[in-house]
Amino acid sequence: MREFILYSRKGRTDSKFTSLREAGKLDVVHECIVASLFLSHGIRRNVVFHALLSGPPLPPLHLKIDGAMLRDVRTDQETWKEIFKKVLSGNLHPGISVDKTSFEVLLKAKAKEAPIYVLEEGGKDIFEVDIGENPVFVLGDHIGLPKKVEGFALRYGEKVSLGKQPYLAALCIIVLNYLLDRKAII
Repeated sequence: MREFILYSRKGRTDSKFTSLREAGKLDVVHECIVASLFLSHGIRRNVVFHALLSGPPLPPLHLKIDGAMLRDVRTDQETWKEIFKKVLSGNLHPGISVDKTSFEVLLKAKAKEAPIYVLEEGGKDIFEVDIGENPVFVLGDHIGLPKKVEGFALRYGEKVSLGKQPYLAALCIIVLNYLLDRKAII
């Protein structure tokens, strides 16, 4: 299984919004979910996506989406706006859970199970890294990882890069999925 952890600095932690963009850029979270979990005409059942929402009013909030369990979804923003509103209101959706797990607690738990890779432009080139089974990738949103969060993540993982060019988080996930698919790394 492969996992992606997105740290969202401004992602709202309640359901009081009318668009994903105004909800602390939950549109970025949506794009990363689509990049992580969706194939043409299918869902990646071997992927778990985590979003750590740090926006108002009650951070942190851990949103977990398990591709093996995910049902009743499409890739469009309107569908995901309704799903976000539903789960952030305390209601259930197949394959999605919400809890108060912090970034630090989640990362410590994942580090016991799998290798952690922190994406940053200044990291080791991804083509020079021997990525093993069950990798966990940590990314920042449109603002990037806060220095303190990045420093914490690097205690448990290795800084890797897709190159000197800064890419959107969702595009990084697409590239990583492509590379892992080519290497047949689950």
